[in-house]
Amino acid sequence: MVWTWRYEAADGAVVTPAGEDEEFSSQGDAESWIGEEWKRLLADGVERVVLLEDDQEIYPMSLREA
Repeated sequence: MVWTWRYEAADGAVVTPAGEDEEFSSQGDAESWIGEEWKRLLADGVERVVLLEDDQEIYPMSLREA
């Protein structure tokens, strides 16, 4: 299994931030990484991320604080 993040702009369009093609061997690794990188991604125009296991959507998450 490969875990990845899909990055989306405010309008829902998929975006690819520079240098972001991370693959993780576990859900925990992917979640830890996003916990460290979310502020930088937000500054790069990413508003929302979707966690993927292989090609299956697991959950979406806004990078904006509630």
